[in-house]
Amino acid sequence: MLPEADPILFANNVFVIPDILANAGGVTVSYFEWVQNLEMLHWSEDDVNGRLSEIMVRSFREARHMAAKERVDVRTAASILAVGRVAEASLVRGVYP
Repeated sequence: MLPEADPILFANNVFVIPDILANAGGVTVSYFEWVQNLEMLHWSEDDVNGRLSEIMVRSFREARHMAAKERVDVRTAASILAVGRVAEASLVRGVYP
């Protein structure tokens, strides 16, 4: 979808799942695999799906809440949240080589 479509769809109340959320499931499960390998753990498929569902539902709700609060489309809201989290992590961790 072209970025120019966002304001048109938003103005016409067409809900679009932002790519940042749509692609997050695979990235999240890859992280789960990394954690399992690092810690020599084995999670069942149900465990993985449960953890993934919890994270995805929470992320979706946060994006919808931000969209309503800021009166923006959900893609913009997801980006606002992402940038805010990166900025917060940078402040907490500080500058390091």
